Amino acid sequence: MSRSKTKSRTASVKPVKPTRAEAEAAIRTMILWAGDDPNREGLLETPERVVKAFEEWFSGYGQDPEAYMRRTFEEVEGYDNMIVLKDIRFESHCEHHLAPIIGRAHVGYLPTHRVVGISKLARVVETYARRLQVQEKMNAQIANTIQRVLEPRGVAVVIEATHQCMTTRGVHKTGVTMVTSTMLGDFRTNEITRGEFLSVIGHPTSSMSG
Repeated sequence: MSRSKTKSRTASVKPVKPTRAEAEAAIRTMILWAGDDPNREGLLETPERVVKAFEEWFSGYGQDPEAYMRRTFEEVEGYDNMIVLKDIRFESHCEHHLAPIIGRAHVGYLPTHRVVGISKLARVVETYARRLQVQEKMNAQIANTIQRVLEPRGVAVVIEATHQCMTTRGVHKTGVTMVTSTMLGDFRTNEITRGEFLSVIGHPTSSMSG
């Protein structure tokens, strides 16, 4: 068997999830590596607290974002104009440094014959945010999920976020916001539709033209 085939097969095997005790032991090891004593009073319960925090921060791995989108409504009197939910605040973590990503997502779509409850759009954002992420990937995941399930005429997603892997380490540049966008369907091909969406969310219509 070639080395490339071996690597491919190895990569497809899902790793076994450690037990809670193993996860807490890993945190104690990291405390030791950082230079402190995990057995001192102030740190005795820290491994347990960190594991509980991880369960909350990364709960998105146990959720199906498409399931939120499947309950739709068709009695909309033929409404087919833009639907936008903006300023969806989220908290995520960078997959490169495990540092927080704090930001807002703006989601819009052009319905065909059905719409979804607005809270479900926020749920999709939240599910992907509660995973280890790269902003560009998260942006595309949200847009593609909405497009795949609702099959609208178009989907637009813009994310604005600050990355603490940049503000608290490395170059230490604060006040910097990263903006990404994914435009599908009419939002990508129709400049007027795209401009209307960007105007609604408060961005200049001349930006993010692709």
